[in-house]
Amino acid sequence: MKLATLMTGIAMIGLVTVGDASLNLLNPTIGSPVQAAEAKPAGPTVQEKVDMIAKNKGQIGSGDQLRRFFYGDLEPIGIQPGGAGMVVNLYNKSNNVTFSYCSTFDVVVAVKSGKVARFMPNEVK
Repeated sequence: MKLATLMTGIAMIGLVTVGDASLNLLNPTIGSPVQAAEAKPAGPTVQEKVDMIAKNKGQIGSGDQLRRFFYGDLEPIGIQPGGAGMVVNLYNKSNNVTFSYCSTFDVVVAVKSGKVARFMPNEVK
């Protein structure tokens, strides 16, 4: 009985070893998390995200871009007339930038560095 238990253990170790070797042949990144992490393309930096939103301000989709890039990081600091009625000024602490957002048309209408509670009226029209 003990010989059968020993042989079963050896057979299981052999199966695991052969299975691992064949998985590494099929996909070499399975056993190497460092290589898998290096293979991922890097996304845009925070400054590149701010620049993209500033470039697209006033265009449809800029509000969606703002939410996608800074989801959960925006703090409302003021509202004022502008856009199609009222705009909300949203501050991002991590990069010290304020965005003015018009929810009627879902667009960013102004972007400025620093904490800006109120933009000039001609900036948020």
